[in-house]
Amino acid sequence: MEYLSVNHALRCVLESVKKQPEIETVRLEQALGRVLAEEVYANRDQPPYDVSAMDGYALRSADLSCIPVTLTIVEDIKAGDMPTKCIQAGQCARIMTGAPVPQGADAVLRVEDTQSAGEDLVQINTPVNAGNDIRRLGENMRDGELVLRAGTEITPGVVGILATAKCARLQVTRRPRVAILSTGDELEDMDDPVDPNKIPNSNSYALMAQVQALGIEPTLLGIARDDPAELAEYLQRGLHFDVLLVSGGSSVGLHDHVRPTLENLGVNMLFWRVAMKPGHPLAFGTTARTAVFGLPGNPVSSMVCFAEFVAPALRQMMGHTHLHRRTISARLTHDVKHKPGRTEFIRVNLAQDEHGYSATSTGTQSSGVSLSMARAEGLLVVSSASNGLPAGEQVAVQLLDGTAFQNEIGFRA
Repeated sequence: MEYLSVNHALRCVLESVKKQPEIETVRLEQALGRVLAEEVYANRDQPPYDVSAMDGYALRSADLSCIPVTLTIVEDIKAGDMPTKCIQAGQCARIMTGAPVPQGADAVLRVEDTQSAGEDLVQINTPVNAGNDIRRLGENMRDGELVLRAGTEITPGVVGILATAKCARLQVTRRPRVAILSTGDELEDMDDPVDPNKIPNSNSYALMAQVQALGIEPTLLGIARDDPAELAEYLQRGLHFDVLLVSGGSSVGLHDHVRPTLENLGVNMLFWRVAMKPGHPLAFGTTARTAVFGLPGNPVSSMVCFAEFVAPALRQMMGHTHLHRRTISARLTHDVKHKPGRTEFIRVNLAQDEHGYSATSTGTQSSGVSLSMARAEGLLVVSSASNGLPAGEQVAVQLLDGTAFQNEIGFRA
């Protein structure tokens, strides 16, 4: 099989995985980050009456045609109170933010624009127009109005709207069930005694964290040794999940059994070579119920492949429309050598000054140096057609999950 381009491989993945058809009911307190599977309508006018937008005085704007003017305070109205007086000429009501505007008043003047003129008197030195600092009935939402569409990602702001609409429980798209399996005789698990001849099973935990960053709690299946029968048993368990991530064993070496074993188990392998660095031995296949990613055994390669292919697939399955991390433009601080043929993802640190962002390599880009990923804030994407990049060039950098830059800027469409 020839190497697929990154774009071709990603398109193949996204065309093969679909939004989860199942929905589930969750409480509002657990809804953050989920995707609505129902439309939400307002069950009342909000606000239910004209309310004050400020602490101040509810008054008749016509009384301020000639200022300064002194008005008589006839009532105090707090949020939750209902007015008992109708404001007449020369009168006003002291009013708190969110309190109903009394009949007869058509404006609110904030308290800092007034001064006391004695007990129950206030001097007004500033004219205001009718409607000033009043939030009108139904300004936020009208009874029966569609306020949130199915497919909306539930952000903190959306949670506020759902609470306003009294949605204590709501229908959301089910999150995919994800299993993670590492392979290889050389691996040492967390609870195993330290063996200088073994390699810690870091990939399972790094992948677990990447999945958790998307709001999904994965299942760790453990380590399958380089034995075809044992590997088949582990993989069979993994094929009961919506997504199976297999770390290692997907290349073409003598002991790389993952791809042929998956094929023997009925997985339709769609590709197993991608023209990218790191991560070229990425494999992907499907069954009727499971999307299977064969990720490289090198730690950096595994995490980069997850970021570029698995994360967008999982977000699509959850019903999100924003599938990819935000890409920003940054100024390269040094030359980058590159031979055409493969898309390269270089781990970089980012800085910001008055000229914008700048990107600097984290150091050695070997796919086995996991510190380069731990220290990185972004991935510099070097086109497969590039002959290298000079210092000072504006380059595209994908922001990595969990960094200050990614949290600040968010996801792109």
